[in-house]
Amino acid sequence: MASFDGIIIDGLQYCHWSEKIFRDLQRGGVTAIHVTIAYHETFREMVGNIANWNRWFERFPDLIFHGRTGADVRKARETGRTAVFFGFQNPSPIEDEIGLVEICHQLGIRFMQLSYNNQSLLATGCYEAEDPGITRMGKEVIREMNRFGIAIDMSHSAERSTLEVIELSSRPIAITHANPSSWRDVARNKSETVLKALAETGGMLGFSLYPHHVKDSSDCTLASFCEMAARTAELMGADNIGIGSDLCQDQPDSVVEWMRTGRWTKQLTGATFPAQPSWFRSNLDFRGIADGLRQVGFGKEEVAGLMGENWLRFFERSFGAEAEPQAASVKS
Repeated sequence: MASFDGIIIDGLQYCHWSEKIFRDLQRGGVTAIHVTIAYHETFREMVGNIANWNRWFERFPDLIFHGRTGADVRKARETGRTAVFFGFQNPSPIEDEIGLVEICHQLGIRFMQLSYNNQSLLATGCYEAEDPGITRMGKEVIREMNRFGIAIDMSHSAERSTLEVIELSSRPIAITHANPSSWRDVARNKSETVLKALAETGGMLGFSLYPHHVKDSSDCTLASFCEMAARTAELMGADNIGIGSDLCQDQPDSVVEWMRTGRWTKQLTGATFPAQPSWFRSNLDFRGIADGLRQVGFGKEEVAGLMGENWLRFFERSFGAEAEPQAASVKS
């Protein structure tokens, strides 16, 4: 099999970060990753997580650095490192203060989900029984995210809320880590209606490799995954899809409880991390996905797009501030 040597971008990871994983990123040729730095954290707690990342950037400057723009992806490629882009899986760090959206962008946040499974102040999560759509605050936050350049992520959100965001946002949105519900019908995966609307507005879908989101769970085959990608390309176009692995490598099972329950319930789930499919267990395995995509009929440019070039175009469109309206000239 031909080895893939192009840009690789992963639309979502939440690993137990370590030098080992940073070296796997380099050895695996991973050019950029979007990492979760907040699930249920307050603003101050989120800042503490940024401080942790700053220490990693200082310790491992030959492996990783903080990515803020699409140009940083190209810089990572040129220097043999991985650009790390920050994101939230929940809007909890902005609390109930609209001004924190701008501050978060200044701190380097480039993605934010409007809800994580539950109802938030902004939108409805995919596990709620009712989906009333985007809230008044949600509409204000969407405008601010568009204005400053934080990409809207609806991976854990419900259908009506997602469709409303696609219509309301002046920029394309992302579903960074999910799959078509036609392939596996679970609450977290997305309907054909959502995927069509996403593609029609230039948005991005990152295919998840988390076992709860894939057909046959931990026994999912590379061929099945790549066939799903091919069918989705027929629906959405090959330019609107990428990888969003949702890799949680080396995380203890206690982290699943934090993800699922946060602070909103006293009920414990007893959830544990499922085993990854045998063909994708770490950042060393991305090139194998490229081989699988070629086997199901994707051409060279399409494979390059799906492995990273499509995300790069999205980054370049999404992370810069919108042009400020020019003030009218005053005649003396």
